[in-house]
Amino acid sequence: MADSDNTMTLPFVTRRQVLTGGMITSTALILEKNALPGNVAATSMLSDPAMALWREWEMTRGSAERHCRRQQRLETKLVESVGFPRVTVRLPNGEDVTVHSIETLNEVLGKGPDIAALREKAQADFAAHQARWDAAAEEGGYTAALRAEREAGERAEDLLEAFSTTPATTLAGVAGKLDALLREGEACEECREFPWPQIRSALSDLMRIADPMMPEQFFHGKQRSKVRRRWAGGCSAPN
Repeated sequence: MADSDNTMTLPFVTRRQVLTGGMITSTALILEKNALPGNVAATSMLSDPAMALWREWEMTRGSAERHCRRQQRLETKLVESVGFPRVTVRLPNGEDVTVHSIETLNEVLGKGPDIAALREKAQADFAAHQARWDAAAEEGGYTAALRAEREAGERAEDLLEAFSTTPATTLAGVAGKLDALLREGEACEECREFPWPQIRSALSDLMRIADPMMPEQFFHGKQRSKVRRRWAGGCSAPN
């Protein structure tokens, strides 16, 4: 049996980080968490508009990821119980073709009057399957999860755009901007294509310069290892 439409429209996802799963500890978060309460750096970070924007972006992005994982779990159940909307038609030449959209169905069958009855039946069968999917998706929470993921993802994208017009007043704010750029822009972690190695290098320089200004425990143990992994691919982490 042939399948003329293997590429379905997939659910909304919040870029490649959602698909890889998990979140790497960011340099900006380490900057924020390791500043001692009451010192000048900590006070400045709290009033830095870029850091405030980064915190909201981080929270919104995390929400989008959680909704994405939920809708993916619910989608798996839907596929197992109902199956993706589709219809299989037998063409006049005897070939069976499975399609996953009305548009593709019409392209396969054409508009000839000689197959009008076949086309109408196939359209009705597809609509019935689509209705079963929609009903199950609504009842099982998939539709709501997909909508929540899309809304959170769009909000995260809006916040990301706002970084370009939000001034940073601390090194942590600058690091937050670079962190968000890397996490959203790289095609893959540790990408070696321009400009990602150069941006990682700039972030490494920034953290090296900021290191003496932070408490002695700024980089230690597991946190140092996590940060080094983010700087892999030719960039040197601070000693």
